[in-house]
Amino acid sequence: MAKDYITGKKTTFGNTRSHSLNSSRRTWKPNLQKVRILVDGKPKRVWVSTKTLKSGKVTRA
Repeated sequence: MAKDYITGKKTTFGNTRSHSLNSSRRTWKPNLQKVRILVDGKPKRVWVSTKTLKSGKVTRA
């Protein structure tokens, strides 16, 4: 499942709107990377978004 382990960020849905205001469904997926981080002092391989990695919310193992 495409979901950030730390923030819970996942795929969002909406519409694309053309210049003539035609709409069609589309999705926005988070930029997820599978990395090893420390969870409760132990290394664990999880999906984390790049925004979470850049912000320093996790410590890499």
